[in-house]
Amino acid sequence: MQQVHDRRGPVVGIIPAAGRGVRLGEALPKAFVELGGRTMLDRAVESMLGSGAVDRVVVVAPPELAATPPAELVLEEYADRVVITAGGAERADSVRAGLRAAPDAQFVLVHDAARALTPPALFTRVVDELRAGRRAVIPVLPVADTIKSVDSGGVVTGTPERATLRAVQTPQGFDADLLDRANRDTGDATDDAGLVERLGESVQTVAGDPLAFKITTPLDLMLARALLAAARTEEGN
Repeated sequence: MQQVHDRRGPVVGIIPAAGRGVRLGEALPKAFVELGGRTMLDRAVESMLGSGAVDRVVVVAPPELAATPPAELVLEEYADRVVITAGGAERADSVRAGLRAAPDAQFVLVHDAARALTPPALFTRVVDELRAGRRAVIPVLPVADTIKSVDSGGVVTGTPERATLRAVQTPQGFDADLLDRANRDTGDATDDAGLVERLGESVQTVAGDPLAFKITTPLDLMLARALLAAARTEEGN
Protein backbone atom coordinates (compact mmCIF):
# COMPACT_ATOMS: atom_id res chain seq x y z
CA MET A 1 0.00 0.00 0.00
CA GLN A 2 1.32 3.43 -0.92
CA GLN A 3 2.17 5.60 2.10
CA VAL A 4 0.01 8.70 2.45
CA HIS A 5 1.81 11.69 3.94
CA ASP A 6 0.01 14.20 6.15
CA ARG A 7 -0.14 17.48 4.22
CA ARG A 8 -1.57 19.61 7.02
CA GLY A 9 1.70 20.93 8.48
CA PRO A 10 2.78 24.57 8.86
CA VAL A 11 3.31 26.82 5.84
CA VAL A 12 6.14 29.32 6.27
CA GLY A 13 6.93 32.15 3.88
CA ILE A 14 10.54 33.15 3.29
CA ILE A 15 11.23 36.62 1.89
CA PRO A 16 14.90 37.08 0.90
CA ALA A 17 15.19 40.83 1.51
CA ALA A 18 18.95 41.27 1.87
CA GLY A 19 19.61 42.31 -1.73
CA ARG A 20 20.66 45.84 -2.63
CA GLY A 21 18.60 46.23 -5.81
CA VAL A 22 21.18 48.20 -7.76
CA ARG A 23 19.08 48.30 -10.94
CA LEU A 24 16.27 50.11 -9.12
CA GLY A 25 18.53 53.12 -8.59
CA GLU A 26 17.50 53.72 -4.96
CA ALA A 27 19.80 54.28 -1.96
CA LEU A 28 17.92 51.77 0.21
CA PRO A 29 17.88 47.97 -0.15
CA LYS A 30 15.11 47.23 -2.65
CA ALA A 31 12.71 45.61 -0.17
CA PHE A 32 12.69 48.78 1.93
CA VAL A 33 11.88 51.19 -0.89
CA GLU A 34 8.63 53.12 -0.37
CA LEU A 35 5.62 52.18 -2.46
CA GLY A 36 2.45 54.15 -1.81
CA GLY A 37 3.53 55.17 1.68
CA ARG A 38 4.67 51.69 2.73
CA THR A 39 7.71 49.57 1.97
CA MET A 40 7.62 46.80 -0.59
CA LEU A 41 8.49 44.37 2.21
CA ASP A 42 5.52 45.50 4.30
CA ARG A 43 3.16 45.03 1.37
CA ALA A 44 4.58 41.60 0.56
CA VAL A 45 4.16 40.40 4.15
CA GLU A 46 0.58 41.69 4.27
CA SER A 47 -0.38 39.86 1.08
CA MET A 48 1.27 36.65 2.24
CA LEU A 49 -0.24 36.53 5.74
CA GLY A 50 -3.48 38.16 4.65
CA SER A 51 -4.09 35.26 2.27
CA GLY A 52 -4.84 33.00 5.23
CA ALA A 53 -2.76 30.27 3.59
CA VAL A 54 0.55 31.12 5.28
CA ASP A 55 1.12 30.65 9.02
CA ARG A 56 4.14 32.91 9.47
CA VAL A 57 6.89 34.67 7.55
CA VAL A 58 10.67 34.75 7.87
CA VAL A 59 12.15 37.99 6.56
CA VAL A 60 15.80 37.52 5.64
CA ALA A 61 17.14 41.04 6.03
CA PRO A 62 20.50 42.77 5.59
CA PRO A 63 22.69 41.93 8.63
CA GLU A 64 22.50 45.49 9.94
CA LEU A 65 18.70 45.20 10.18
CA ALA A 66 18.48 41.65 11.53
CA ALA A 67 17.95 42.83 15.13
CA THR A 68 15.12 45.20 14.18
CA PRO A 69 11.80 44.35 15.90
CA PRO A 70 9.27 43.07 13.33
CA ALA A 71 6.77 45.79 14.30
CA GLU A 72 9.19 48.38 12.93
CA LEU A 73 9.28 46.73 9.50
CA VAL A 74 5.74 45.42 8.93
CA LEU A 75 2.17 46.20 9.92
CA GLU A 76 1.70 45.73 13.67
CA GLU A 77 -1.19 43.31 13.20
CA TYR A 78 1.17 40.84 11.51
CA ALA A 79 4.33 41.45 13.56
CA ASP A 80 3.78 38.54 15.95
CA ARG A 81 3.90 36.13 13.01
CA VAL A 82 7.09 37.57 11.50
CA VAL A 83 10.67 36.57 12.30
CA ILE A 84 13.65 38.65 11.17
CA THR A 85 16.96 36.91 10.48
CA ALA A 86 20.22 37.94 8.82
CA GLY A 87 20.80 37.16 5.15
CA GLY A 88 23.95 36.29 3.25
CA ALA A 89 25.89 37.54 0.26
CA GLU A 90 23.83 35.58 -2.30
CA ARG A 91 20.14 34.78 -2.59
CA ALA A 92 20.80 31.08 -1.91
CA ASP A 93 22.55 32.03 1.34
CA SER A 94 19.47 33.98 2.38
CA VAL A 95 17.11 31.12 1.52
CA ARG A 96 19.23 28.75 3.62
CA ALA A 97 19.10 31.26 6.49
CA GLY A 98 15.32 31.40 6.16
CA LEU A 99 15.06 27.61 6.29
CA ARG A 100 17.18 27.51 9.45
CA ALA A 101 14.75 29.98 11.03
CA ALA A 102 11.76 27.72 10.20
CA PRO A 103 12.76 24.23 11.36
CA ASP A 104 9.17 23.04 11.85
CA ALA A 105 7.87 24.08 8.40
CA GLN A 106 6.32 21.38 6.25
CA PHE A 107 5.92 23.72 3.30
CA VAL A 108 7.89 26.81 2.36
CA LEU A 109 6.93 29.64 0.01
CA VAL A 110 9.89 31.68 -1.25
CA HIS A 111 8.68 35.09 -2.36
CA ASP A 112 10.31 38.24 -3.72
CA ALA A 113 9.54 41.38 -1.72
CA ALA A 114 9.88 43.20 -5.06
CA ARG A 115 6.67 41.49 -6.20
CA ALA A 116 4.90 43.73 -3.72
CA LEU A 117 1.53 43.87 -5.49
CA THR A 118 1.04 40.10 -5.60
CA PRO A 119 -2.62 39.34 -4.78
CA PRO A 120 -3.31 37.12 -1.74
CA ALA A 121 -5.15 34.62 -3.97
CA LEU A 122 -1.89 33.65 -5.67
CA PHE A 123 -0.43 32.42 -2.36
CA THR A 124 -3.56 30.37 -1.82
CA ARG A 125 -3.30 28.76 -5.27
CA VAL A 126 0.26 27.63 -4.62
CA VAL A 127 -0.48 26.29 -1.13
CA ASP A 128 -3.58 24.42 -2.35
CA GLU A 129 -1.39 22.51 -4.82
CA LEU A 130 1.16 21.68 -2.12
CA ARG A 131 -1.50 20.38 0.23
CA ALA A 132 -2.95 18.32 -2.63
CA GLY A 133 0.35 16.45 -2.94
CA ARG A 134 2.63 18.48 -5.20
CA ARG A 135 6.17 18.89 -3.89
CA ALA A 136 7.16 21.94 -5.95
CA VAL A 137 4.78 24.57 -7.36
CA ILE A 138 5.46 27.79 -9.27
CA PRO A 139 3.14 30.47 -10.72
CA VAL A 140 3.65 31.26 -14.39
CA LEU A 141 2.32 33.48 -17.16
CA PRO A 142 2.33 32.89 -20.94
CA VAL A 143 5.10 34.72 -22.79
CA ALA A 144 3.84 37.53 -25.02
CA ASP A 145 7.10 38.37 -26.83
CA THR A 146 9.01 36.21 -29.27
CA ILE A 147 12.13 34.87 -27.50
CA LYS A 148 15.52 34.43 -29.20
CA SER A 149 18.57 32.58 -27.96
CA VAL A 150 21.83 34.36 -28.80
CA ASP A 151 25.54 33.62 -28.55
CA SER A 152 28.19 35.70 -26.76
CA GLY A 153 28.51 37.93 -29.81
CA GLY A 154 24.81 38.74 -29.94
CA VAL A 155 24.06 36.54 -32.96
CA VAL A 156 20.74 34.70 -32.89
CA THR A 157 21.15 30.93 -32.50
CA GLY A 158 17.52 29.90 -32.30
CA THR A 159 13.87 30.77 -31.71
CA PRO A 160 12.14 28.62 -29.06
CA GLU A 161 8.50 27.77 -29.66
CA ARG A 162 6.64 30.48 -27.75
CA ALA A 163 3.68 28.23 -26.91
CA THR A 164 5.93 26.11 -24.69
CA LEU A 165 7.48 29.04 -22.80
CA ARG A 166 6.31 30.59 -19.53
CA ALA A 167 7.48 33.56 -17.45
CA VAL A 168 8.01 32.45 -13.87
CA GLN A 169 6.88 34.43 -10.81
CA THR A 170 6.86 33.96 -7.06
CA PRO A 171 5.75 32.70 -4.56
CA GLN A 172 7.46 29.43 -5.36
CA GLY A 173 6.25 26.68 -3.04
CA PHE A 174 8.04 23.53 -1.92
CA ASP A 175 8.10 20.74 0.60
CA ALA A 176 10.57 22.15 3.11
CA ASP A 177 12.83 19.09 3.06
CA LEU A 178 13.02 19.20 -0.75
CA LEU A 179 14.01 22.88 -0.79
CA ASP A 180 16.62 22.22 1.87
CA ARG A 181 18.19 19.47 -0.25
CA ALA A 182 18.04 21.60 -3.39
CA ASN A 183 19.85 24.52 -1.75
CA ARG A 184 22.88 22.47 -0.72
CA ASP A 185 24.34 22.80 -4.23
CA THR A 186 23.14 26.05 -5.77
CA GLY A 187 25.35 26.32 -8.85
CA ASP A 188 24.14 28.98 -11.28
CA ALA A 189 20.36 28.46 -11.11
CA THR A 190 18.36 31.70 -11.24
CA ASP A 191 15.47 30.52 -9.07
CA ASP A 192 14.66 27.91 -6.44
CA ALA A 193 12.61 25.82 -8.84
CA GLY A 194 15.70 25.45 -11.04
CA LEU A 195 17.56 23.93 -8.11
CA VAL A 196 14.73 21.48 -7.52
CA GLU A 197 14.70 20.51 -11.20
CA ARG A 198 18.36 19.52 -10.91
CA LEU A 199 17.35 16.90 -8.35
CA GLY A 200 15.08 15.32 -10.95
CA GLU A 201 11.92 16.45 -9.16
CA SER A 202 8.76 17.49 -10.99
CA VAL A 203 7.71 21.14 -10.73
CA GLN A 204 4.00 21.91 -11.14
CA THR A 205 2.79 25.21 -12.56
CA VAL A 206 -0.28 27.23 -11.60
CA ALA A 207 -1.70 30.38 -13.16
CA GLY A 208 0.26 33.46 -12.18
CA ASP A 209 -1.03 37.02 -11.98
CA PRO A 210 0.01 40.15 -13.92
CA LEU A 211 0.11 42.10 -10.64
CA ALA A 212 2.86 39.80 -9.36
CA PHE A 213 5.38 41.52 -11.65
CA LYS A 214 8.84 42.14 -10.21
CA ILE A 215 9.76 45.74 -9.45
CA THR A 216 13.34 45.78 -10.73
CA THR A 217 13.84 49.04 -12.64
CA PRO A 218 12.72 52.67 -12.13
CA LEU A 219 10.07 52.09 -14.81
CA ASP A 220 8.67 49.14 -12.85
CA LEU A 221 8.53 51.33 -9.74
CA MET A 222 6.65 54.04 -11.63
CA LEU A 223 4.14 51.45 -12.86
CA ALA A 224 3.58 50.05 -9.37
CA ARG A 225 3.03 53.50 -7.89
CA ALA A 226 0.64 54.40 -10.70
CA LEU A 227 -1.37 51.21 -10.12
CA LEU A 228 -1.66 51.96 -6.41
CA ALA A 229 -2.69 55.56 -7.10
CA ALA A 230 -5.35 54.36 -9.54
CA ALA A 231 -6.65 51.86 -6.99
CA ARG A 232 -6.91 54.58 -4.34
CA THR A 233 -8.79 56.83 -6.76
CA GLU A 234 -11.21 54.03 -7.61
CA GLU A 235 -11.82 53.30 -3.91
CA GLY A 236 -12.59 56.98 -3.33
CA ASN A 237 -15.27 57.09 -6.02
